[in-house]
Amino acid sequence: MSLIRVENLSLDIHGTPILRDVSFDIAPGRVFGLVGESGSGKSMTSLALMKLLPDGATRAGRALMDGRDLFALDEGAMCGLRGNDIGMIFQEPMTALNPVRTIGDQVAETLVIHGAARRAEALEIARAKLDRVGLDGTRFPLDRYPHELSGGQRQRVCIAMAIALRPRLLIADEPTTALDVTTQAQILDLLRGLVAEEGMSLLLITHDLAVVAGLADHVAVMQSGKIVEQGPTEALFRRRAHPYTRALFAASAHRPARVPTARPDRLLEVAGLRRSYALPRRTLFGPAPRMEAVRGVSFALHKGESLGLVGESGCGKSTLTRAILGLEAVQAGHIRLQGQTPISPIMPKPARAAMQVVFQDPYGSFNPRWRVARLVAEPFHLLPEWPKDARARVEQALSEVGLTPADADKYIHEFSGGQRQRIAIARALINRPDLSVLDEAVSALDVRVRAQILDLLARLQESHGLGYLFISHDLHVVRAITDRVMVMQAGEIVEEGATEDVFANPRHPYTRQLIAATPVIPAAWMKEPVDAPVV
Repeated sequence: MSLIRVENLSLDIHGTPILRDVSFDIAPGRVFGLVGESGSGKSMTSLALMKLLPDGATRAGRALMDGRDLFALDEGAMCGLRGNDIGMIFQEPMTALNPVRTIGDQVAETLVIHGAARRAEALEIARAKLDRVGLDGTRFPLDRYPHELSGGQRQRVCIAMAIALRPRLLIADEPTTALDVTTQAQILDLLRGLVAEEGMSLLLITHDLAVVAGLADHVAVMQSGKIVEQGPTEALFRRRAHPYTRALFAASAHRPARVPTARPDRLLEVAGLRRSYALPRRTLFGPAPRMEAVRGVSFALHKGESLGLVGESGCGKSTLTRAILGLEAVQAGHIRLQGQTPISPIMPKPARAAMQVVFQDPYGSFNPRWRVARLVAEPFHLLPEWPKDARARVEQALSEVGLTPADADKYIHEFSGGQRQRIAIARALINRPDLSVLDEAVSALDVRVRAQILDLLARLQESHGLGYLFISHDLHVVRAITDRVMVMQAGEIVEEGATEDVFANPRHPYTRQLIAATPVIPAAWMKEPVDAPVV
């Protein structure tokens, strides 16, 4: 018995084929994993089920739910079905949330629109749903806005919105992409609990094979708009019958060949850094309490060195990053680049040119009105004069990150989440800066593209002596690309050392907790493929 059955789904957008003959079943109360590289059609499959396709889309095939073909329903019927029967967690929580409405209003909105509750009752239910996803009322009142939350906390709000009406099918499009390992483990446990307690089905779209291994009952592998292999999770992981499936697994374990390039000279120096924020007053005349986001952080990054920074959501990584980039003033301590130049919000252009960043949210870091050529060329304004070969350098940068020169003439909304992240990396590296701050730079990439980007970063570091501050929740990536690693908790560096030493012999309990929370594919599943029934 199937909750939803997709039969021969095909999709073209302005004549370009996107999906071809996609068929699968999702059983009630089960988790169905859909994996594949960026641009393979995973997200478009989910958007087709929700009938949220862009203009110019032509669709064929059927999607049956309770015997009704969803594709045959009009928009009014679909509006009644979305939220009630099918809920969706979108890939980028910041763009999925309304920045000018509180989180309480946004969770309650679903209930009010569908007539399930009046506003007062809807807010009470919203409070209960936010508590259910781990955002308790003492720390996260309903009047908080999305910008006041970390990436992981915003993702929890999106989950609360999606489950507000207890839908029978929950579609989760990369729900843990930008989350640290402890938050990711909590979100996965939450989704697993929702499936068990609510009896709902889950369509899990992800590029993380370890997440699929630990959560999905059934998995399908998608390539170029087609499902090339599907079956029970363990059987498919053991067999890996299709060459593309084998390539995905090989890429998931890839470690770039790195040549040590670190030199004694200090590229970045941080000493005694402190940053706190005022919180809302609890009483009319009482003092405003303060939250210390960064507490006396000190470290040095040497030229040609890769330094990793890991820690859970809300630990202060982003605040520290903004201070290092000169985007935010600090209350104590100092930051120096190249041993001399103090970093601050008013630092000169040459210093800015020597330091670039890949932000965590690729879509939010771009101007949607500009074409990719202008977006990637944006750092050129920091140079003394605009390069005469700017277009050629843009096309070369796009090619280096796995895109094509023709992509320079497109707009950012025309790309998938992983492709946007590649464009962000191309923009950050186009000037060959001395220091690159990579804030979750590969979190939105599938395993094959991630392997290519890590190889690219290793090559650029070897050839140009770049220094990397690599901020990531993916401990596998940090272990593969960094020389040293720092572990941050509650605004403090609690452990620091050579990467292999920290991972092999973690001293601090928090470090051990992070490593234990990292999802892994069972070793027995990764042996040489064996014959197993795959349906």
